[in-house]
Amino acid sequence: MLIHLLDVITNEGRRIQKTAEFTMDAIAFQLGTFRVTDKKPIELTIANTGNKTLEIQCHTDLKIAIPCDRCLEEVIVDFPLSFVRKVDMKLTDEERINDLDESSFITGTDLDVDQLVCLEVLMSWPLKVLCSPDCKGICSQCGKNLNDGPCDCKDEPRDPRMAAISDIFSKFKEV
Repeated sequence: MLIHLLDVITNEGRRIQKTAEFTMDAIAFQLGTFRVTDKKPIELTIANTGNKTLEIQCHTDLKIAIPCDRCLEEVIVDFPLSFVRKVDMKLTDEERINDLDESSFITGTDLDVDQLVCLEVLMSWPLKVLCSPDCKGICSQCGKNLNDGPCDCKDEPRDPRMAAISDIFSKFKEV
């Protein structure tokens, strides 16, 4: 959803409140594409704090399906978002990029609400996602989910050159 900001930018002290829908069904970036399973309306407050500086307050809650890092089962991760961004509207789009300001959510005088929320989700992305703390992962040989039970694969190393160090891994589980 695009929100036209010209009225707020030109009137110092002006404040508007908007409710917008997050229209994206998936978040896509370098790690892949992740399905948005639940989304609440986005509550926005946009205020001109003077000198053509905007303060954007945003509150929403998203749920995104992310695969478990060990077994690849889908995990629904909650992203409760509540943030404030300040944007200097005196700068051109090029100047913002050169200053490494990540305000690609503003083009000219239009605010792209989906892009704003998407960037905030990416900054809040978890480093590790597990379906449970004791997730056993998948078998490296057959790919079976070991949370569903053991597989029929043999525990001996596939490469005979690895046989000499296989005892190290069986004695020290932390390795």
